[in-house]
Amino acid sequence: MIDYWCELAWLGGPAAEAGVLISLQDDRILSIRPGCGAPPPGATVMPGLTLPGFANAHSHAFHRALRGRAQASTGSFWTWRDQMYAIAESLDPDTYHRLARATYAEMVRAGITAVGEFHYVHHQPGGRPYASPNAMGEALIAAAASAGIRLTLLDTCYLHGGLSAGGYSPRRGPQLRFGDDSSAQWAERTTQSTSSAMVRMGAAVHSVRAVDPDAIEVVAGVADENRWPVHVHLSEQIAENEQCLAALGATPTRILDDAGLISARLTAIHATHLAADDIGALGSSAASCCCCPTTERDLGDGIGPAPALAEAGSAICLGTDSHAVIDPFEECRALELDQRQVSHRRGVFDSHSLLAAGTSAGYDSIGWPEGGRLAAGGLADFITVGLDSVRMAGTGAATALPAAVFAATAADVRQVVIGGKVVVRDGAHVSIDVRAELHSSIAAVSTP
Repeated sequence: MIDYWCELAWLGGPAAEAGVLISLQDDRILSIRPGCGAPPPGATVMPGLTLPGFANAHSHAFHRALRGRAQASTGSFWTWRDQMYAIAESLDPDTYHRLARATYAEMVRAGITAVGEFHYVHHQPGGRPYASPNAMGEALIAAAASAGIRLTLLDTCYLHGGLSAGGYSPRRGPQLRFGDDSSAQWAERTTQSTSSAMVRMGAAVHSVRAVDPDAIEVVAGVADENRWPVHVHLSEQIAENEQCLAALGATPTRILDDAGLISARLTAIHATHLAADDIGALGSSAASCCCCPTTERDLGDGIGPAPALAEAGSAICLGTDSHAVIDPFEECRALELDQRQVSHRRGVFDSHSLLAAGTSAGYDSIGWPEGGRLAAGGLADFITVGLDSVRMAGTGAATALPAAVFAATAADVRQVVIGGKVVVRDGAHVSIDVRAELHSSIAAVSTP
């Protein structure tokens, strides 16, 4: 048994607790006891504010290579996509492993302890499968293991190149890497992967633009049969809705609902441009919604109806998506601050609701419901935020939660424990030089 004495800890309520003793047994929390005025002999002292680990519910690991390259250009989501395709075309299992390992290590360093990887770069350039059909997914699994992060591999179905009034177009160029020849081939390939103590499987529909209604039904069936979480990019762009209405006569949400994908197992990614009926369908089914505020800002997507979705019954979780930045505190506060801009009021989401979106709701979304909480029996995944930076100076128990949400950054994370193992100590990853590995792995797949 290992004991951690936390100066302050958030146990799920509206304020932090003082003097919290967390006892671990292997990879689980055995017990939690608040109100311990002094650390008992042998306990590891955690100065600062201890939180459950954050869950990044939506990641495309290879997008990390775009940081600083895509931001300087003008255009739209669609022109940004061309830059993303160029990076995708350069990957192979070795370079993807190196880039993902460095990206996941950056996440861990930032306080992210579990990630949902929306994985769609499956095959070789031109679309020919690797000798091992899941070689790219295996590279991601190995990268996560090396970085020490929990992984849900959301194997993504991607069958078509786009959607217009004339119907679906074939995949072309870099898109050939993304898709299988049919939904049956996708199902056969993806169900070959197996889970482990630190890895779980899930399914994904890339979008209604890339997966037709019949194939969406197949994905829904595989997810249900295996009891997997299932994710989908939904209504990120107005053009997506217009294309879907012109070709299929309904919104993307209605197409998903008619195909049986919308359920409590589903997480809708972005959900930025929804009609009232769409919000009702998602909320009444208890489907989750993953907002990715820093990416949605970067791409000019717009600000989605998160408060309406939450009121309708959807849990809100968070992702870093394209990794314009990797900072879970920024995603948490952006959810609230962006809503202030459109609602003209403050306090749409309170501090502990924002932390829950970043922790427990994210863990639920990617299929780890026993994580994201400091509770007996839960996964021993937690982080400690230092209170000694200029950003956090003056913080005490009463102000710790709002200070963490609205002022802390990834740089304030001091310790990270995942599965009972220390992965970040004194602000540094215990086994990876994150800066150096990011530099070399990005250089291997991109141009200056």
